[in-house]
Amino acid sequence: MLTTAPRGTMDILPAQAAKFQHVENVFRTLCRQANFQEIRTPMFEHSELFNRAVGEQTDIVQKEMYTFLDRSERSLTLRAEGTAPVARAFIEHGIYAQAQPTKYYYIAQIFRYEKPQQGRLRQHQQCGVEFFGTRHPYADVEVISLAYRFYRQLGLRQFDLLLNTIGCPECRPAYRQALTEFLGSRLQHLCPDCQSRFERNPMRVLDCKQEACQAFLQDAPTPVDYVCPSCAEHYQQVKEGLTALGIEFKENPRLVRGLDYYTNTAFEFYSYHIGAQGAIGGGGRYDGLVESCGGPATPGVGFGIGTERLIMALEAEGVTFPAPPAVDVFIAALGSQAEARALTLLGELRKADLIAEFDLMGRGLKAQMKQASRLGAKRVVVLGDNELERGVAIVRNMSSGEQTEVSLGELANYLR
Repeated sequence: MLTTAPRGTMDILPAQAAKFQHVENVFRTLCRQANFQEIRTPMFEHSELFNRAVGEQTDIVQKEMYTFLDRSERSLTLRAEGTAPVARAFIEHGIYAQAQPTKYYYIAQIFRYEKPQQGRLRQHQQCGVEFFGTRHPYADVEVISLAYRFYRQLGLRQFDLLLNTIGCPECRPAYRQALTEFLGSRLQHLCPDCQSRFERNPMRVLDCKQEACQAFLQDAPTPVDYVCPSCAEHYQQVKEGLTALGIEFKENPRLVRGLDYYTNTAFEFYSYHIGAQGAIGGGGRYDGLVESCGGPATPGVGFGIGTERLIMALEAEGVTFPAPPAVDVFIAALGSQAEARALTLLGELRKADLIAEFDLMGRGLKAQMKQASRLGAKRVVVLGDNELERGVAIVRNMSSGEQTEVSLGELANYLR
């Protein structure tokens, strides 16, 4: 057990970490271009935040949260999703009292106790944005278009944007009644999870991934059939805005999000290359969330994207990731005096913004050259007693094999 990572977690070794860094760098760049500012929230929150924001009857709260008591008997929960903590910070620091809108992005670790499977881990990373303070449909469009550009910028091509509206508190009761009546006559044919969802939140039944359940839901009423004129107009403007930007989408009237705080627009990005659990990101509007967490009525919209699942989709499409930077210079030192001088040279080269490395294994020159080759070093600086006496070093170009003698005082400038 001591040498095995806990179930549902994984080590991200350097080669894979380079892919994460690339995804994160692209995300940060696009967020800065759209004037989203980074926010970092604690890794754990008071459990009540998720109970109230996400919904006590959701699968997340009922079955998936990592909750514990601290030494003062306070109930705390590891970050179970990204939006509620950002909403809490928005309230706690009085951001709602400032000029709106407020636009945040985050890159954070999420913790869910669920059955581990391909692309679904108990600890995973999420990139997300939250846009507070405006009900304008184009805020929805901006958030969706940012996610769309993110996928495209990374090289992802084979995915769908699924879109729906799930109404608001004004029009949802009529839909809930119609759906409850429909499901009541079919309840015995649904899976145990759906039967439980029926009691807690009937709309969540539409989110079931079981094929047997989906077969009985084909004729179920959908939220879009019951939306009020205001919600219908909002949805229409979102669709028109996406069309104006050239963003293709597919309407999915059965698309609902798994969290209670969503209203109006719901969307999901879906890849067909990573198995049945093909969602690689999604989000929607949550106009009642801030108020439910104790703040003033404040509209909001956002998304979350799982980094691990996104990388899986990129790899499945054969997208090439940038190679991690290679070593610029390897210093091959021969003898204790040369090693001492190599140590100071190493500092000078790194100060000159070069990726520099040297041998600390006591290898001979031939073995050091092999190590430099394994590291992909572009050049090798050979330094021995003879070179020290003359105040020079031999610089070998590893691709051409050409060797040049360079003064130690000029070495950093020459290599740079």
